[in-house]
Amino acid sequence: MSEQYDGQLKEEIREEIKEPDMYRVILLNDDYTTTDFVVEVLVSIFHKPPIEAAKIMMDVHKKGKGVVGLYTHDIAATKIAQVHSAARDREYPLKCIMEKV
Repeated sequence: MSEQYDGQLKEEIREEIKEPDMYRVILLNDDYTTTDFVVEVLVSIFHKPPIEAAKIMMDVHKKGKGVVGLYTHDIAATKIAQVHSAARDREYPLKCIMEKV
């Protein structure tokens, strides 16, 4: 915050702090990635407890996609890259996307 004085008026200039945009990270279903690998990814990359990871995995399997969580853009992009890298290393086609909230 800075103050300016012009001899008669004293004015405060305030900077508004904007909250960062949030992004929903979503895992997409495919016909080849195993359910065990999806749970492993949810636990190791997204730090989900095993029971929550199993629930998200079932959403992916039955609904075609599962919401993993809400993150800022940079964190969402990093986690998506980690998922794609882990899937590629294990030769799975698992895909992960983000949507702006």
